[in-house]
Amino acid sequence: MRLPLSAKYDKPAYETLRKIRQQQAQIIELMKMSMLQQQRATCARAHDPQRLLVHEHRTFSQHGEDGIIAEIFRRIGTTNKVFVEFGAGNGLENNTVALLCRGFTGFWIEGGTEQADAIRKNCAPFLESGAIRFKQAFVYPENIESLFGDLGVPEKPDLLSIDIDGNDYWVWQAITRFRPRVVVAEYNANYPPDVSWIMKYNAKHAWNGGTHYGASLLALEKLGASKGYALVGCDFTGVNAFFVLKEFADKFAGPHTAANHYEPPRSRIGTSQWSAPVLGEFVSE
Repeated sequence: MRLPLSAKYDKPAYETLRKIRQQQAQIIELMKMSMLQQQRATCARAHDPQRLLVHEHRTFSQHGEDGIIAEIFRRIGTTNKVFVEFGAGNGLENNTVALLCRGFTGFWIEGGTEQADAIRKNCAPFLESGAIRFKQAFVYPENIESLFGDLGVPEKPDLLSIDIDGNDYWVWQAITRFRPRVVVAEYNANYPPDVSWIMKYNAKHAWNGGTHYGASLLALEKLGASKGYALVGCDFTGVNAFFVLKEFADKFAGPHTAANHYEPPRSRIGTSQWSAPVLGEFVSE
C-alpha cells in the first residue's frame, strides 16, 4: 500500500510509518517462508531424491527454481551453456540470472519500460561484456522467432524460460525453429491436474493479479509432449513447470504427467494477496 503524499506532511512521522510498513512486509515474508517450510516438512514428495522438489534453492529466482535448474543440468549435462528468457523482469529476480554464476551466457527479452530500465542499470557489466544480450520488446506468437533471430539465439540453447503471465502457451506453441534442451514455463495452478485449460489468445492481455492467465499444467504437458518434451517436475509453490527433451526423461521421476508432478498454488501462502477468481475466455486441448 502506498502512503498518501501531500504538499505538507510531517516528515518524521511519515518516515516512521514507512519503516513500520517495511517491517510488516518483512514479517509477512518470514511467516510465509515458515508456513511453506512446515508444509514441505510434511510432504513426502518434497523428500524424494528422484524428484526435483528436494533440490530447490533460491539465489536469484522467485522461489526454488535456481536449485531445480542446477539439478536438471547436473543430470543431463550442458552443451553450449546458453539460456534464453522472455519476461526477464528487473534482471535481479528471474530463472536465469543465477546461471551467469555457472558460466552461462544468454539472451533476455522484456517489454516493460520500468523493468527494461532496471535491467540496463542492474546488469550493466554483463550487458557491456556481452554475457547477456538484451532486447526490449513485447512478445507475441507472431514475433517470437524473429526476436530470437534478431538477438542471435542459437537454434539449440540449453534452456528456455517462459514467463509473460498470459499468452505463455501460445508463444511456446509458436516456437518451432528453436529447440532448447530444457524449458521452464509458468503454469496456472488454480486449475487442477485433470483439467486442460488455456487462456484464449489475447494480444492485449495484461495480468491483473487474478486467475485468468496462462494454461493449466495438463495443457502444457500435452503441448510439451507434442514438441518432444517430457514434464519432469514443478516447484513447490506451484508456479513453474520443468520440461526436458524426451531423450532425457528417464533421468527423472516418472510418470511424466500433470497428475504426478502437479503442485497446488502455494506462492501466496501467509499473505492476504490471493488471486481473485476471474472467468474469462478459454479453450480446451
